[in-house]
Amino acid sequence: MGLIIFLIVGGIIGWLAGLILGKDVPGGIIGNIIAGIIGAWIGGKLLGSLGPVVGGMAIIPALLGAIIFVFILSLILRSTRKAAH
Repeated sequence: MGLIIFLIVGGIIGWLAGLILGKDVPGGIIGNIIAGIIGAWIGGKLLGSLGPVVGGMAIIPALLGAIIFVFILSLILRSTRKAAH
């Protein structure tokens, strides 16, 4: 049950990061989950476990980390699209 909650929280965090930045995370729901999990890792390394923890993720660092990840991912995808044309 803990894994399911972890994946759901990761998906919500990834979705919120994309919503805040106005960018779609590639891969739909799976992409949002991956962005949320990677964001939680990045945020945990930068800020530790600041704020409330849900499903094993500290929400504030996870959201900030996911925003950073989605922003960097969007820059990379934009540059590869320009290089392809």
